[in-house]
Amino acid sequence: MSDQSFRDGPARYATGQLERAAAAAARAAEGAERERARTRVRRWRDVLAGMANGSLRVGDRTPVAGLPAWVTLEVAHGGFATGRALAELPLGAAESALLARLPDEVPGRTDRERLNRWYLGDAGQAELLTALRSGRYRIEVPEDAALPVVALLLDRGFDTEALDLVAELSPLLGRLRFVPPFDPTARPAGTAVRVASVGEVRRALRAARTPEPLTAMRTTLEVWNPLYDRLVALWCATVAGELPTLDEAGAVRGGWPCRRLPANWAGERDRWLADVAVAQRDYGRIGRHAHPKGNFARLHDALLSCPDGSANLTARQVGWIRRAIANTVTRHGAPDSAERARVRADHKKSIAAPPHTAFAAVLTERLRDYPAEGGIPDLAPISAPVSDADGCDIPSGTAVPRHLLDKAARALEASADELIRRGIIGSGDMLARVLPQLTAHLLAADIADPAAANLYGQLYTAFRRRRGLLLLNLRGQARFEELPWVTAMEPLRVDGTAGSRADAARARRGTGGSTRDSARAARRLLGQMTLLTLGAFPYAVLPNPLVREFGALARQAELGLPLVEEVAADIFMGTFTTKWADAAQVAGRTLEGTLYQAYYDLPSPGDWIGHGKTKRRWGRATATGFTELCTRRAGEAGCDGGYVARNGAILEQSQILTTHNLAVLIDALDLSERVREDAPDLARDTFTWVVRQLSRPTPTQHAELTAAKNAAYAWRQGVFLLAACDRDTQREQVLRLRADAGGTPLALAVEGLGHIVEGGRFTRQGWVPDGSGRRLLGWTARRHWLFGGP
Repeated sequence: MSDQSFRDGPARYATGQLERAAAAAARAAEGAERERARTRVRRWRDVLAGMANGSLRVGDRTPVAGLPAWVTLEVAHGGFATGRALAELPLGAAESALLARLPDEVPGRTDRERLNRWYLGDAGQAELLTALRSGRYRIEVPEDAALPVVALLLDRGFDTEALDLVAELSPLLGRLRFVPPFDPTARPAGTAVRVASVGEVRRALRAARTPEPLTAMRTTLEVWNPLYDRLVALWCATVAGELPTLDEAGAVRGGWPCRRLPANWAGERDRWLADVAVAQRDYGRIGRHAHPKGNFARLHDALLSCPDGSANLTARQVGWIRRAIANTVTRHGAPDSAERARVRADHKKSIAAPPHTAFAAVLTERLRDYPAEGGIPDLAPISAPVSDADGCDIPSGTAVPRHLLDKAARALEASADELIRRGIIGSGDMLARVLPQLTAHLLAADIADPAAANLYGQLYTAFRRRRGLLLLNLRGQARFEELPWVTAMEPLRVDGTAGSRADAARARRGTGGSTRDSARAARRLLGQMTLLTLGAFPYAVLPNPLVREFGALARQAELGLPLVEEVAADIFMGTFTTKWADAAQVAGRTLEGTLYQAYYDLPSPGDWIGHGKTKRRWGRATATGFTELCTRRAGEAGCDGGYVARNGAILEQSQILTTHNLAVLIDALDLSERVREDAPDLARDTFTWVVRQLSRPTPTQHAELTAAKNAAYAWRQGVFLLAACDRDTQREQVLRLRADAGGTPLALAVEGLGHIVEGGRFTRQGWVPDGSGRRLLGWTARRHWLFGGP
């Protein structure tokens, strides 16, 4: 795909995102939800404005003019930079107070520059060092660590490195915040992980709102139903004889309204109209009674038409009043009757439970005594039923709703496998969010000074929160090592003083970046996380954030692993870098003679000689032979139409050939035996997931395409795991799949798998020779055969 073909689409994409964000903002409730929605609207407006005036270069590593690649940008959905830097913030209250106390001689063209330069002076440096040693600070964005690093370097005698760092930061001292916010309490240390901090959970709980349908139901039952009952009673008081009811055929039987007028009727009418006007002012609409042809509306309109009695009503209106009375009396009973009272009592029971916001307030208060930047060591005190000690109106002993406990559980500190077991970590993407907390400890393990190690760990975790940019032409995301203050910290990895210059220089050259102990620890953690991810989510490919985190661990473990990312079909540039070919060769070597090689017709190791061609494009070595192989194999999908489907089919073949990192990780970390032990259960779980996925409704073509792709990708994972099983287990899995698939289109894929298990081969078009089965791939230019396509 060319740059121009890509650039024709971003403006349309961003415009569509802006329209959706604006619609969501219009629907959002007041408060935090409305504010988040407005922020999304502002971001997409910034994106479109930047694209229009040329200040944003979509697809570039430095999309914002004047900002280097290491600056943390605000990034909207899809990787679009908005043009703003996250560290370009207005002064906070504490910063404004400090600014007011600064001596006049502190230089700077902006308030931000004066603050930054003050922290480069003796008093500012002393304040930073005090905060670093006490741990009373937090790194919100990576830039917050820059001047603290300067303080550490100067304190340890690395003056040259500190001055070099200041020189690199100098052009942006007037724009960006390079100092962290200070906290009254130290950030808790430890190796347990959590999905969210206590502070984040408390903010989420405070933002909890009662669902709109539940609020509407409460309003109907507590406000509009009593008014409706009074309205019905007003008109029933005018009936001569028995109240109207409906017979079995739906015809109205009984007396007629407007035949008599009690003495107090006009006064009751006026009071009711006044009360309903107040309710309409406070609640806006008449709940479920609002339909213009409903009983409430007809009786209300009739009441408005007879200020002095029913003489102004037409015969048609009187007939509608009679019908409305018959409807409600038949369904709910007469006003003030035991039957109607029972109905209303049942309605009240349905909303007797306290609102979710009350429970959220209880949990928020229970979390108040925990450090905002820390976690919860034990959920028991938080998840206990409401008691008198909570000091609220909720009856003692009432259980807290499950979904609110799930919010609170995000702050639980435990091992990653414990969080997965509890369901708190429910995907590979979520695991990728917590893994940096463990990686940070490893990367900082050989920094002797605790203050420097803590800063480095917080810095790494903050960097991993950066959102990736949309990039073209094989450009890579900014790496952690590109942050100037990260490389400046390398001398601190040795004894932390300038007296060991040789060791410091060796550290900066990269030969001393990790000790033997930390390399072993990184390798061990990478192995544990690989098995944990495969065991918990065997049906899912490794998400890109997790691949990047695995890559960081691999580098720390001094393993040169060719880990590959998932590439979006609409931005694929038509070629791969050489690491894809390297990964495919590992897969071909380790899977030779297995079910996976036979099912996907992988090249044998000897065949890779012809697929190893390379070529330089955009300054990178690209695997032209591997690209040609993927393109040729993608012909089976028949994607000769639009470029997105064609790219998708090529990318799917790249994942097939590389196993999307499974073969590389298992081979390099010597995990084959462990995987072989668990493979039967994991394969069964994966195929069960596929069957369940395909049984869900797919109301649109896009939903069908997504379901087919996800099913095929999971199927590939299942075939990989099944390849680690013996032949008898493979046959058992096929028999079980036949029963599960039944007469659905998936049966074709099951028969294709069974054919390969028994030693057969697919034709070049991916079919069993007799047409009884076929290979399952995800991408197609037409409707997928799983959903009735050819």
